[in-house]
Amino acid sequence: FGIHVLLVVAVTLSPVTAEAQSENDVTGEDVYPPLWDLAPGNLLDFPVKDNKIVINAWNYQDRLGVYKSLLNASAKYFAAFGPQNSGNILWGLPLQHGWQFRTGRLADHSGVTSCGYENGELLCQSVRSWWSCMNYYLAIIPFLGAVEAGLFGQLPYEIEILPPEEQKVDFCYSVKDCWSRMPKLMDEWKTFFEYLLSTEHTAVSSDSFSSFKLDDALGLMWKAHTTSIAYALPRFQDRLKYLSDPEANFGEDWANAVDFIAATHFSTDLLTTNNFQSFLPQRMLVEGDVLPSISDFSPEQNKVLVSLRVLHKANKLTGGLLLKIWQKAMSTEAGRKLGRKLIESLASS
Repeated sequence: FGIHVLLVVAVTLSPVTAEAQSENDVTGEDVYPPLWDLAPGNLLDFPVKDNKIVINAWNYQDRLGVYKSLLNASAKYFAAFGPQNSGNILWGLPLQHGWQFRTGRLADHSGVTSCGYENGELLCQSVRSWWSCMNYYLAIIPFLGAVEAGLFGQLPYEIEILPPEEQKVDFCYSVKDCWSRMPKLMDEWKTFFEYLLSTEHTAVSSDSFSSFKLDDALGLMWKAHTTSIAYALPRFQDRLKYLSDPEANFGEDWANAVDFIAATHFSTDLLTTNNFQSFLPQRMLVEGDVLPSISDFSPEQNKVLVSLRVLHKANKLTGGLLLKIWQKAMSTEAGRKLGRKLIESLASS
């Protein structure tokens, strides 16, 4: 039965197997999220006020700095997996966020403010943006989980996350606050970072992280990642109304697809994520965009969007059974390897 569902998903995804286009080659600065070099890379690079490190999570550069701090603090655990921290599996988070910023998905789509627009506050992230709100749970929550786990050691200051101007109740703003409001989610991110820390403590020497198992780390990270999405998805349904129908559908299709990707323990290192993201839409979808023939999208991008739509519909029609069967098929190392090959075929060159 597990093999059967693999074949079903393979057939669903098969049209998107294509050559990566030359303009999407990941070389040079394009590998990193926009403004990566300008983002704070250390927690002490953020402003300190009243003995607190103050982070404005509704500013793209600050939120990017949260990711950069996570990448830098965890770099030593991934040294064996690629030069210059390229093998770090946390790259998937800032790269996805950078794609959201570059494609205008973090702006205010309600038309009320100029937040996130070039003629307004370009670095502003709108609390009315579905993508920005969803991402909060994949940025600030992992970060605070890492703080709690001790990834940054003993910090000289507490962390304060500034709230948005509205809808403040939808978010939490400190380790204590988040822990009291969403303990399961915080615990899963803390567990992932504690796993990284535990491999350091059990290693033979500081240069050898011999007990580190990439598959274990990926499993814990994806578990926390999917829990973040599951927690955030129902909370931000009301933000979808600001999006076009095609964009809202794509957002939900993408959130659904992440569950399937997660089950394979897909590696979210720098290059793999970049290759994969080249097949995502490079602008927001608008009314009048009809799949599979959006004229300014490549055939591969059109086909990926169709595949995501079909996968979501099939999963809904089966009441989530398709995902359960897929997860069962992915419960072995061999199954996950086959699943990853299917997904990697999306960005094969």
